[in-house]
Amino acid sequence: MTGPMEASRVEGFSLWLLDKARQRGAAEADVFYTEGESRHLLLREGLPEEDVTGFGHSVTLRCLLPGGRQGLATVNRFEKEDLESLLDWSLANAAVSEDDPFLEIGEGCVPPDGGDLGLEDPGLRDLGPEERNRACLEMTDAARKADKRVVSVRSASWSDGWGSIFLANSKGFHAWQRGTSVSCGVAVVLEEGGSYEMGGFGEESRFAARLDPVSVAVQAVRKTAAILGGKPLGSARMTVFLDPESCADFVDAIGDLFLAPNVLRNKSLLKGKLGTQVASAAFSLVDDGRLRGGMATGPFDGEGVPTRRTPLVSSGILESYLYDLRSARESGVASTGNAVRGSGSAPDAGCSNLFPVPGETSPESLYIEAGRGLLVTEIMGLHTINPVSGDFSLGVKGVLMEGANAVRPVAEVTVAGNLGDWLKQVRAVGNDLRFFGGTGGCTMVIDDVAVAGS
Repeated sequence: MTGPMEASRVEGFSLWLLDKARQRGAAEADVFYTEGESRHLLLREGLPEEDVTGFGHSVTLRCLLPGGRQGLATVNRFEKEDLESLLDWSLANAAVSEDDPFLEIGEGCVPPDGGDLGLEDPGLRDLGPEERNRACLEMTDAARKADKRVVSVRSASWSDGWGSIFLANSKGFHAWQRGTSVSCGVAVVLEEGGSYEMGGFGEESRFAARLDPVSVAVQAVRKTAAILGGKPLGSARMTVFLDPESCADFVDAIGDLFLAPNVLRNKSLLKGKLGTQVASAAFSLVDDGRLRGGMATGPFDGEGVPTRRTPLVSSGILESYLYDLRSARESGVASTGNAVRGSGSAPDAGCSNLFPVPGETSPESLYIEAGRGLLVTEIMGLHTINPVSGDFSLGVKGVLMEGANAVRPVAEVTVAGNLGDWLKQVRAVGNDLRFFGGTGGCTMVIDDVAVAGS
């Protein structure tokens, strides 16, 4: 089968699996069905290099035996013998797993209608190869025209797709969730005086009409041109500005600190700090699973719990962690609706749309107020941050600023410190919130950062 399955058939075999699982000794069970199609086109130097379309679907059965022994199995064929094999393997895997008294399966009711969350572009499935090719050619042409120093448009790409999820469990929950996604991006190489720099930019949305391929191309060139010919700075303590994309990368990197499973496993420096000051009063952070049009938005999470907006940090105070059902039960609280899962995997806590609450001041005004600082446009090594101690040393590229004026590009520089200190050194957050996938960022001003040239 190479296309979507009839909803009635999916619902029918899902309920059959749940019934059979209970008959064969499962205390609880759930079924997670996914299907989707993706289409991708990439031009290199204006010529086609990749043109791929793919469809996939699968069903995962999760069984819990008495005592909390969990087993999962997945198939992508849906004849009766395939489903019977799925049932056998799920129960067999549960039988050899360890007891976990905190495991439970899902909610027992369909979540109330939360209205239109802006997840589907009805015209996206009809988008043809001509439109994708035209967008990539427009990006290639716009990038070449944006700056005479562009020597290569390494890639101009367009991707779009749709996906559907059906979740049902033995407590009576059953619901569909559907959405579309579309993205475009450009990578370029610029040269001046024998110095080369490669960079890029991309955007993602639920709706094709909300993307501006030409603007994406121009932004890719501007960001790359800003750091072309970058040189190190002398070691100093100075103000650092994170641009929205770098801020989003930073926010994404610290998101794991707020996940309750990591807190419970002593893998977060935020353990035991609820209700305390963990950042400056200028910093607030929100996770919002119901953000209209968000790339991580949905009416319910991977366990059927209704999603919600969860303030994590409010004016520097740690307000909450993010919970799935298991971590919530172990912690003695309610789930925040943050269970995430994929085909073949058990639910676990994860971020949805994570972003800093924007301020009211423009980036230009923040530069002027600071007087002098390093505007960071690219951060390298965020995965090396120690989540327990908070210590880090990160490579960065960017621009030395004097007020609102760019002085010169900067490269081969590291910023070092501790997350706990950095969050308390946030002076201000700009009004320029934008999203990169499911993570948002604004211009962020951080005082007294150790900067070292290599």
